Amino acid sequence: MEPRLLALVLLCCAGLTRSLSITSADQSMFEKAQGEKVTLPCTFVLSEEDEGPLDIEWVLIPADNQKKEQIIIMYAVDRIYNHYYAAMTGRMQFTNPDPRSGDGSLDILNLKSADTGTYQCKVKKAPGVQSQKIQLTVLVKPARTKCSIEGSQEIGNDIILKCASQEGSPLLSYDWRRVAGTQELPATSVLNKNTGELLLKNASQDYSGTYSCVASNRVGTDECFVELNVTPPINTAGIIAGAIVGTLLGLFLLAFLVFCCCKKHREKKYEKEVHHDIREDVPPPKSRSSTARSYIGSNRSSLGSMSPSNMEGYTKTPYSQVPSEDFERTTGQNPNFAPSKGKKLFEAVCPLGNSEYSVMR
Repeated sequence: MEPRLLALVLLCCAGLTRSLSITSADQSMFEKAQGEKVTLPCTFVLSEEDEGPLDIEWVLIPADNQKKEQIIIMYAVDRIYNHYYAAMTGRMQFTNPDPRSGDGSLDILNLKSADTGTYQCKVKKAPGVQSQKIQLTVLVKPARTKCSIEGSQEIGNDIILKCASQEGSPLLSYDWRRVAGTQELPATSVLNKNTGELLLKNASQDYSGTYSCVASNRVGTDECFVELNVTPPINTAGIIAGAIVGTLLGLFLLAFLVFCCCKKHREKKYEKEVHHDIREDVPPPKSRSSTARSYIGSNRSSLGSMSPSNMEGYTKTPYSQVPSEDFERTTGQNPNFAPSKGKKLFEAVCPLGNSEYSVMR
């Protein structure tokens, strides 16, 4: 190729290269907190040689090279298309509603940790084509930080103050301080900023007070508090002695209650046995009505055999003097028993022997 023709080609190529350029290539990395907003810049300059239609395209480049790029938003033929990426639907837009002005920057609202990745802005206007890559990292602020105390809060013991955030992107750093006074930690304290543990060796009452822990990363901080109260050692011997005495008293009371219950049970059992023996020895009493009927019947039979001569001296026995069940008892059973008038009258009217009288009974 002739030198003049080669120079002309190079000049033409240089003119095409200079026709379209992206001017926002200064910052290529962004770090933002979750929930915030970010603007990924993409400003450009066109030249008179760029006569084709303007196309602006934002894509998300996957970390895996085997996967395809994902279109996020696009401007083409004087229209905006933002329905390609469902994960960001409603959370992304062009910074300038009219990208033809030379501003194709992208706004992403309400950032999420899943938005972390590499984004590329492509600007096309034939014959010019330019692109720019931006790395976005979405970090989570420390949150739900909790403080706690490990170890007995007694004089002379080693006490550990612990601090941990339930949420937050690494790398998290922890820092302890005292709230009151000079805010300086005790001289014997040892702080581990990575784990959030503060070791207080050989604690004294001067260590008592309120302590604060601040968890932080590149996008935010969070804080929690804990109250430390160092007290003299507890008299463990007295506690043990009291526990032993209390246990013995409890056992004694339990034994006394068992003894009382057993004694009461034996008394009730003895009463039942004695009552049962008495009821077996005593025959059941006869009814008054049957005794009275037998007595009246015997008198009637005796009177039926009487003659008028034997009626002298006979007096009718009042019904109120009808003998009770004691009438059935013999003289031998009750030595103080006196024969009733009915018996005397019966012997006078019907003089029978004792044996016969007994048979009639």
